[in-house]
Formats: sequence, C-alpha cells, structure tokens
Amino acid sequence: MTDTTRRCGSALLLAATLLLAACGTGLNTAPVEDRRLPVARPGLDPGTPAVKQPPGFQNAGKPGFYTVKPGETLIRIGLETGQNWKDIAAWNNLTQPNQIEVGQVLRVVPPTASLAAAAGPGAAEGSGVVTRPVGSGSIASTQVPPGQASTAAGRAPGSGAGATPVATTGAAEPAVASESVLSWVWPAPGPIIGGFDEVKNKGLDIGGAAGEPVLAAADGRVVYVGAGLRGYGNLIILKHNNTYLTAYAHNRALLVKEDQAVRKGQKIAEMGNSDADRVKLHFEVRRQGKPVDPLKYLPAR
Repeated sequence: MTDTTRRCGSALLLAATLLLAACGTGLNTAPVEDRRLPVARPGLDPGTPAVKQPPGFQNAGKPGFYTVKPGETLIRIGLETGQNWKDIAAWNNLTQPNQIEVGQVLRVVPPTASLAAAAGPGAAEGSGVVTRPVGSGSIASTQVPPGQASTAAGRAPGSGAGATPVATTGAAEPAVASESVLSWVWPAPGPIIGGFDEVKNKGLDIGGAAGEPVLAAADGRVVYVGAGLRGYGNLIILKHNNTYLTAYAHNRALLVKEDQAVRKGQKIAEMGNSDADRVKLHFEVRRQGKPVDPLKYLPAR
C-alpha cells in the first residue's frame, strides 16, 4: 500500500469520526417519545374521577357550622353546641339522623335570619307576653291573657336502657327570660365527690343513694332523654334558653320525656349508677355548648 493510499484512508477515518461526534452533540437528535403515565388531576382532567368530599365540606370553618369528629353522634354534637339534636337534624335535612360521617359539616344554628332573630331574650315584665323555650332553642312569644299560663304538650319519650319515662301533663309552662335573671337550684342535696375540670370532668359529681330525687336546676324544656351518649348512662338534657343547657347523668330512672316543659326544682329523675362505678349524679352546665363550672351558677350552700 502506497503512502498516498494510507493518507486517503486516514482522512476518511477522521471524517467519519468527526461526523459521529457531531451527531453526539444533540444538534440533530431524533425526538424521544415520553412513555411516562400522565399525572391525573381529579376534577380537571377529562376522564379522571373527582375525589368524593363529605357532605357540606364547602362550609368547613364557617361560623355556625360544625365538622363531625370520629365517634360523635348528633346527641353529642347538640351538647357540644348547645342545641337540640332534633333541630340539627332538621336544619341539615337529615332523614337518617344516626347516619352521619366523619368530616361531614353540619349547620348548628338556625338557617334563616328570622329564626335567629326569634332567639332573643324574653319580653318585658308586665307586657302580657309569656316567653317559653321551644325545641330549637329559640324563644317563642305567645300572647295570653294576664294570669293565665300555657300547658306543656309532651311528645314520645326518648329510649334508653333502664329508663322509665312518666308523662306529666297539665304542668304550667315555665317562663324563660334572659340569662341574667335565670334562677338556679341544686339538682341534688348530696356532697360534691368530684369537682369541675374542663378537660377531665366537665361538671360536678354529687353523691347520694340510689333512688334519691334528681331535680331540674332551672326552668326549661327537655331536649334529650335516653342512654345514647357513651359515658353518661341514663341521661337527661334540659335547655333553659338560647345560652344554657344542663345535663343530668347516671340516673336509675328517667321521669320526664322529650319536649316536656319543667319547672325549677321539679323531680326529673332518680339517682343511680348507670355507666358509672358508683351511685352519683353527674351534673353539667353548658354555656353555648361550652362546659362551665356549675358552682358559679348554683346558690351557696
């Protein structure tokens, strides 16, 4: 092989090497197909299902709404918000009140301004208007002749293990005014065996013997009777006005029924030990759903 031939071969080899190097720079690369799966954006991309949200989620965090927590029932939510559980069911169009789900957002105030406005304090003394608590917690005014009182109209009693509801018809309707004039009595005469603690004990534990009378601490209306709230046993909840509820737990017998009007000092139950380690009355005062120390309201002994 001559020198000329060798030089030509070397030149061709160098040209081929440079051509390959140029191709490796990416200046003339072929398009690459991206075979990765697209990231789905629920509710935005066609064909991708939207994530199911709990009912009422759009109202979460708004005033007058409550987000259901694990293990809660409408009865518990009513106690925590100071409302009648039946009204909460009605305000949210719940056909099955026992079927609520975690994360569901419920309205816990009346849905219209007219109902909210009707929840004001009682009428002035001597006006001939008697104010009385109703199931929704609002104060309804009824014009009556002076000296006459309306009567309570009870409905079917709530169910509860060991409960023995007794109808008391014809009782005078209690007058309910503003919270500043709400009058209180002790629900039982026994000693305090457990003091108030906002976290550990949301009321007072009052000792006594089985069968001792349990009294309504103030005028009001019965909004719950039964044993549907874990840890309370046979329970009665009274609504006194738009601000205050009271709860009476661990009873042996329940002597009133839901929606019944009661008077301060009226016997509503018999003391017992249902869902408790001893005979006692667990008594709570709730101010707009928040537990408060009953000793701040009950008269000094």
